Amino acid sequence: MMKAWTIKKPGGIEQLELVDRPIPEAKADEILIKVEATAINRTDIITRERSDLTKPYPILGVEVSGIVEKESESHPELKIGTRVAGIVNRGAYAEYAVIPANRAIILPDAISLIEGAAIPEVFLTAYQTIFWLGDLKLDDKKGEKTILIHAAGSGVGTAAIQLAGRKIGGAKIIATAGSDRKLALAKELGAAVTINYRKENFAERVLEETDGQGVDLILDFIGASYWEQNLKSIAVDGRWILIGTLGGSEVEDFSINSLMQKRVSLHATLLTPRSDDYKAKLTEEFSRIILPFFEEDIIQPIIHSVLSFEDLPEAHRQMEADENTGKIILTID
Repeated sequence: MMKAWTIKKPGGIEQLELVDRPIPEAKADEILIKVEATAINRTDIITRERSDLTKPYPILGVEVSGIVEKESESHPELKIGTRVAGIVNRGAYAEYAVIPANRAIILPDAISLIEGAAIPEVFLTAYQTIFWLGDLKLDDKKGEKTILIHAAGSGVGTAAIQLAGRKIGGAKIIATAGSDRKLALAKELGAAVTINYRKENFAERVLEETDGQGVDLILDFIGASYWEQNLKSIAVDGRWILIGTLGGSEVEDFSINSLMQKRVSLHATLLTPRSDDYKAKLTEEFSRIILPFFEEDIIQPIIHSVLSFEDLPEAHRQMEADENTGKIILTID
């Protein structure tokens, strides 16, 4: 048996429950991981609150790092004892988890297991958003494109700034957040322009910084409440990637003409519901192209706090209160 976090019933933090569950069995194309660390994601909170969930309630969590406990014949490179991280199909808040072998990221020696838990969900999301959907090219000329990144202090935000910025993606980054602390970190990570949305209209500032042209790409975690300002901020033929709806999901009095006039490409995406094949291809490309930048210390996972496994309710509280700048990590002794 193993310890794992599930829920008593859908609802708030008080519904989280630490229970005993059987250690999962790995299928032929999976590996069993002894979990050393896991990370908190908004999708975990959404799952915890889902009213349509029925018993038996699942083990929560989608992101792990740890040690290979049982090998997969299809991937002999993942030997017992190999340090790995990756996205699981739920079950990350537990002492053991299974993951499709083709979605395991082999961690270089330079990356600790705590740091490893802070990488998969946010960096894979940022990578597919910027390079696959946003069409930024790694070999673009430096500074040729301008990207507006909202929620700059979030896990995905801090990852996106590093991947899209001048050291890798070569873009000029305009970042928004609601606190000077988060904006200071965004600046440190490579944002050229930072905007506190509580103190100024970000669309006006964006147009000022782009000589009235607008940005080529928007990474939007906010949704409805930023709709009008995003429309003003985006350039003709710009790409707008909708990743979240922290500011609501319903836009009143929306006119399609406003998108057509600028020839905007609007793309909505979520990584968690993607197919195993999609995640496997994304993981392989990310590992091959981006992991060397971690080894060379050009980019880093940003960690807000490290808590013990028993402190999961506090970890959820920190995320719900929007206290975190970067990732919230749980470690398992």
